[in-house]
Amino acid sequence: MSLLVQKFGGTSVGSLDRIRHVAEKIIETRQNGHDVVVVVSAMSGETNRLVGLVESLVDNPDPREYSVLVSTGEMVSMSLLAMCLSAQGFPARSYTGAQAQIFTENKCVKARIERIEPHPLKQALQEGIIPIVAGFQGVDSYGNITTLGRGGSDTTAVALAASLGADECQIYTDVDGVYTADPRVVPEARQLTHITFEEMLELASLGAKVLQKRSVELIGKYKVPLRVLSSFHDGPGTLITYEEVAMERPLVSGIAFNRSEAKLSIIGVPDQPGVAAKILGPIGQGNIDVDMIVQNKINDDLTDLSFTVGREDYQKAVVILEQVAKTLGAKGISSDAKIAKISLVGVGMRSHSGVAQKMFEVLGDAGINIQLIATSEIKISVIVDEKYLELGVRALHAAFGLDKEANEEFDPKM
Repeated sequence: MSLLVQKFGGTSVGSLDRIRHVAEKIIETRQNGHDVVVVVSAMSGETNRLVGLVESLVDNPDPREYSVLVSTGEMVSMSLLAMCLSAQGFPARSYTGAQAQIFTENKCVKARIERIEPHPLKQALQEGIIPIVAGFQGVDSYGNITTLGRGGSDTTAVALAASLGADECQIYTDVDGVYTADPRVVPEARQLTHITFEEMLELASLGAKVLQKRSVELIGKYKVPLRVLSSFHDGPGTLITYEEVAMERPLVSGIAFNRSEAKLSIIGVPDQPGVAAKILGPIGQGNIDVDMIVQNKINDDLTDLSFTVGREDYQKAVVILEQVAKTLGAKGISSDAKIAKISLVGVGMRSHSGVAQKMFEVLGDAGINIQLIATSEIKISVIVDEKYLELGVRALHAAFGLDKEANEEFDPKM
C-alpha cells in the first residue's frame, strides 16, 4: 500500500464546512488504497489573531511563551479534523509536534528540524489509524514547544514525507497549483503542469507564497516527490520535478514578487577589509535574514553598503544598524520600508543572453526606476518603489510571453 503525506493549509481548514470537506478528501484517499498521514495548518486568520494579541500586549515577547501561544492554532485544527474523521468511521488521532517526535534545534522561534522519530506515526498506521499532525511546530531537547516560522506547516509535511519514505507529498492550498505569476495581480497568469526544483526554490525564496522556502530546500535534499493541488477543485496540480522534462525549457518560467521588503543603507563607512562582516554580523546575530546586498565604493577611503531585510524585521534592523554606524564611525544610515522586489525565474536563462537587458528596458519603458539588482544563473531580481510593483509585474509577464503555453522561442532582444 502506498503512503501519501497530505498537508492542508489555513484556507483549506478555515471553517467547519471546510474541515468536513478535507475529511472527505482524506477518506477518498483511503478508499483509493493509500495510507495517509495528514498535516494541518491553523484555521485561516487564527495565527494572525494570536500574533495580534501578543503585539497588543507586549513589545518584546518571550520567545518560549510566544511559541506556546501561536502553536495552539494548529492544535485546534488537528483535533477537529481527527474528531470529524473518527465520527465517519475512519479512526484518526491528533499529534502535536512533540507527540509526533519532531525534534528541532534549541531555538523557540524559526527553529529548524534536526530529526524526526517516526515510530508513533508508523505505529498508528499499522493500527489502521490516520495520524493528524500539527504543522509549524516541534520540540527542543529541553521539552519546549518550538515553531518553524510562518508557512512552517509545509516544512513539517515535507520532513515527515522524507522520514516516512512517503510515495508523494501533496500540498493542498487555495490555488490549483504553481502559476507563472500571482493571478490576483496578473489575471492572464497560467498554471504550470510542472516546474523544476531549482525554479521552485527560487520562486519560494523570492516571494511566491505557494510553498515555504525551507520546505522546498528539503524537497531537494531528500528528493521528496511533491505536488501542489487545490483543496477546492479537482485537477493534476503542479508537479515539482528534478529533471528538465522538456528538450527546450522556457526562457522564463515565472515571476515572483515580495511586498514585505525594506532597504537599509550605511553611508560613508571606512573602506577596510572585513567591513561588510562588521556591518552584517550584528544583523545576523539579531536573527534577521539579509537578502540583497550591494556595496558601492565612494572613494579610496569610504564605501556605502545597502541591503534588504524582511519588513517585519525593519525596525529591529534600523536600531542595530544605528549602533553599528556609531561603532564604525559612518556618516549615517538611510532606510526605506516602502520597496518591493520583482524577480524573473527560469532555467532557460542558462542558455539565453539578453534577459536582464530586456527586463530593464521593459521596466524603464513603464517609468519604473530600479534601486538594486541581484542575479544568479536562473533568476534576476530588482528592487523598485512599492507603488510600481503591480505595474512592473504585469508589464514583464506580457513582455516575456508568460500567458502563452511556451515562450522558448521568445527573443529577448526583440
